[in-house]
Amino acid sequence: MNNIRNFFSDRQVLITMTEKQKRYEALVHIYHSELFRFAYWLCRDQSVAEDLVQETFLRAWRALDSLQDQHAVKPWLLTILRRENARRFERKQFDYADVENETLVDERSTTLDAEMEQTVIQRQIGKLADEYREPLLLQVVMGCSGDEIAEILDLNKNTVMTRLFRARNQLKEALSSDDDQLRGASK
Repeated sequence: MNNIRNFFSDRQVLITMTEKQKRYEALVHIYHSELFRFAYWLCRDQSVAEDLVQETFLRAWRALDSLQDQHAVKPWLLTILRRENARRFERKQFDYADVENETLVDERSTTLDAEMEQTVIQRQIGKLADEYREPLLLQVVMGCSGDEIAEILDLNKNTVMTRLFRARNQLKEALSSDDDQLRGASK
């Protein structure tokens, strides 16, 4: 009788583990590139971004059973990633990469002008205060809605919308200032 009970409980455990593994593999497949892109924008270093994504997925695996709402997977993963990014500052000090020397080249940008424009925009986004940069990146890079950003950042939606508005205005102002400087230099 004990052997039968053990057989069924072992079988149930294996089935449950297989289901969890399939859910996890689907998460990695669907969200890896998005998480990497966001991590890179946060830290501006490819190897650190890769580590952040790995740690995020490791924590996600450990807590996968606690995920209740399957529609909240993306905000859940982004929250884990943000917390992992904060933890790295708690653990040790870093050698900061020079942001101006690093570029993210979008595969669709094939002309030199487009690449230069992208670099200028990235540099200006990098100069925004964290409170403005994070919501902007979540919206622009990750495609999150205002509600999702509010959930991820644990903020009121109105606060998120205000920060997005201010971030766009600061970015516009900085980019027009760069334009003015370029025009002045070419005269």
